[in-house]
Amino acid sequence: MTHHLLHRLAAALIGAAGSIAMAQTPAPQDPYLWLEDVQGERALAWVRERNAASRPVLEAHPDFQANRTRFKEILDSKERIPAISRQGDWLYNFWRDATNPRGLWRRATLAEYRKSQPAWELVLDLDALAKAENENWVWAGANCLGGASTRCLVSTSRGGADATVVREFDLATRKFVEGGFTLPEAKSQIEWLDENTVFVGTDFGPGSLTDSGYARVIKRWKRGQPLKDAVTVYEGQQADVAAFASIDHTPGFERVVFGRSPSFFTTDMALWQGDKAVPIAKPADAQLAFWRDQVLIELRSDWAVGGATWPRGSLLIADAAAYLRGERRFTALFTPTATRSLASHSFTRSQVLLNVLDNVAGRAEAWRRDAAGRWVKKDIAAPYPGTLQVSGLHDPLVKDDALAEAFTATYVDFLTPDTLSLGYTGTDTLERLKSRPAFFESAGMKVEQRFATSKDATKVPYFIVWPKGAKADGANPTLLYGYGGFEVPMNPWYSGAFGHAWYSKGGVMVVANIRGGGEFGPAWHQAALKQNKQKSYDDFIAVAEDLIATKVSSPRHLGIEGGSNGGLLVGAVMVQRPDLFNAVVCQVPLLDMRRFNQLLAGASWMAEYGNPDIPEEWAWISAYSPYQNVKAGVRYPKPLIITSTRDDRVHPAHARKMTARMMEQGHAVLYYENIEGGHAAGSDNLQVADRQALEFAYLWQQLAR
Repeated sequence: MTHHLLHRLAAALIGAAGSIAMAQTPAPQDPYLWLEDVQGERALAWVRERNAASRPVLEAHPDFQANRTRFKEILDSKERIPAISRQGDWLYNFWRDATNPRGLWRRATLAEYRKSQPAWELVLDLDALAKAENENWVWAGANCLGGASTRCLVSTSRGGADATVVREFDLATRKFVEGGFTLPEAKSQIEWLDENTVFVGTDFGPGSLTDSGYARVIKRWKRGQPLKDAVTVYEGQQADVAAFASIDHTPGFERVVFGRSPSFFTTDMALWQGDKAVPIAKPADAQLAFWRDQVLIELRSDWAVGGATWPRGSLLIADAAAYLRGERRFTALFTPTATRSLASHSFTRSQVLLNVLDNVAGRAEAWRRDAAGRWVKKDIAAPYPGTLQVSGLHDPLVKDDALAEAFTATYVDFLTPDTLSLGYTGTDTLERLKSRPAFFESAGMKVEQRFATSKDATKVPYFIVWPKGAKADGANPTLLYGYGGFEVPMNPWYSGAFGHAWYSKGGVMVVANIRGGGEFGPAWHQAALKQNKQKSYDDFIAVAEDLIATKVSSPRHLGIEGGSNGGLLVGAVMVQRPDLFNAVVCQVPLLDMRRFNQLLAGASWMAEYGNPDIPEEWAWISAYSPYQNVKAGVRYPKPLIITSTRDDRVHPAHARKMTARMMEQGHAVLYYENIEGGHAAGSDNLQVADRQALEFAYLWQQLAR
C-alpha cells in the first residue's frame, strides 16, 4: 500500500529463511511461543482461522472489489516507467504486468528505450520458468560479469523470501549454464572475480553463518570445483551481521575488498593483495568506497584527522594510493547543515554525482576536478521540491563509452507522477525519456510542509497531502504514516492507489519525518538510537497531537500506518497513546522486542535497538515493546495487523503473537497473513493489490466521517 513497505531495510541485510533461532531459554510467561513455528501445522491452522475471520469483514466494504481491480490495473499498467540498469550496450529491465505476473527480464538499447513503445528483447520469462519447474519463483535480481562476458548469476526466491537460489545464466543462449555456478536456497552473496572464478558466502554448513543468519565465511570458488572444496579467503566472526566481498573491475583500477559488519552500522574492510587481506584503516562506522584513483569516505561520526575535524554526515575524497600509504589529506565534497544532508552518491567517468536532501526535498550536484586538480561543484538543474535521484550511467568496461558522462534523473512528488530524464555532465538540459501517467485527478489538491514540536522541543517536519475542498474542521479521515529507523528518510512519493482510494474520496495523507530516519543525516538517526528510541515515538505522537490541535483531524478520524520498523512504531504508539487514534495499520512488524534478537535475523538489528538480553538495555527496550506493554482493560483502536508467512526478514511471529495476546485480553483485532509475499507482503501484483484493498477497506470502515 505504501512506497516504503518494500523498504530499504532490504539493503540493510535482514532475514534468514524458514528457521527459528532458539539461542536462549524462552521466558516461561510467554504462552504463544508455538506461533514462532513458521510452517508448523498448529500455527498455520491459527493463521487460516484468523484470515477467515478477518477477510469477510474487510471485503464487505462496498469499494473493496473495485479498489482491488483498480489497484491491479495501476500495478500492471503498461504506461509505467520501466526501471533500468545499464550494462554494455543494453538497458536491462524486470517487468510485471497482467500477462506476466511473475515477470520478464528483458533488455533494449538506449535508442530503442527512447521510443514510446520499445521493442524489448526477452532474456528470461519467469512465468515460464516457474511453470516448467513447478516453483513459485519470485525475481531477486541478476549479477552479470560484464565486458565481453555473457555470464550472469540469476537469483530467484520461493514466494518472495529473502533467501534465494542462485544459478549461472548465459545471455548468449538465454539458458542456465549446465554444470555452472549454482547455489541452493540460502541468504547468499556471490561476486564474479573472472568468468571462471567467484567469491561466495553462503551456508557451507555448521559454523559458516553468523548469529544473524548471513555468511560468515567468504570462499574462492573455481569453475568445475565442488562447492565443498572452495578455498576460504576471508572470515568474519560469529557475532557479526555478515561478511562480504566487493569487486571493482574498472580497467587499471581493479580491486577486491573483503569485509565484515560487526554491527548494522559498522564495517571492517581489507584489500586483497597477493592472496592476503590487508586491513584498510578507517573509522569503524564510516562507509568507504574506491572510485578509479580516488577513495571516498562517508562519515557517521565526527572525525578528527590530519589537523581537521570533519563532521558526521560529510563526504570526503582523497587520492586512494596516498590514503592507503597512511596520508590523510581530504577534500570535502559535502558537509551537512541543520537542514541539508547527503542522501547518496554515484559516478560518471570523471565526476561524482551527489543526491542531497534540503528540508526533505531533493537537489543534485556534480563535482569534478579542474585543471589545477581542485574539486569544483556545479548544481544540476532539476525540478524541486520533491524526491530527486540522479545516478551515473557510465560502464567502465565499455571502451570509449558514449555514455561516460551520462546520468539518469528521476523526479516525483505526492501529486506529480514519476519522470525519468537523461542528462550529461557539463550541460544544463535534461532530456525526458519517460513519464508515468497520472492515475488520479490532482486538480485542487495541495501539499504543504509543517513542523510539530516534540516532547523535548525538537521541531519535527511533516508533509500534509490535502484532498480537493478539504477544510480544517477536525472531521477529515486522516492517515499518518511513519518509519523512523535505520537512517531511512521518508521522501515524497506518488501513489496511484492513494490517489484513487484516499485523496480522491476526501482522505488526508500525512508523512512524518521523525527522528530515527535519515532526513537530516546521521545526527537525526542517532538522536533516536537504542536508549533514545522513545524519541521516535515522541515525535510521532507530537505530529498526531499537532494534527488534532490544528483540526486537520481528530482522534475519531485519525489513523496511523507503518511497516517493518514502522510497524514497531505504530504498535508502540498505539499502546502508549490509544486515545489519539481510531485505526492502526501495522504491517510486517517487529512487536516482541524481548525476543527480536532470537528470531531470524533480529540479532543484526541490535545496533538500532539494543540487546534485550542485557538487563540495562532491556530496561529501556521493555518500556516501549508493544507485546510486553499491551494490557487488558484499556481501550485500543481495533488494529489491522498484516504479515507474511514467507517473510524471512521480520519473523511473522511478531504479528501472530501480538494478535493472539490482544485477543486473549479481549481486544478486537483484524489479522491477515499472506502465505507468500516475503517482507513486501505480496509476491506479485495481484497479491499486492489485494493487500492494498484490504487496508483501504479497513481505513474507511474506521475513519469515515
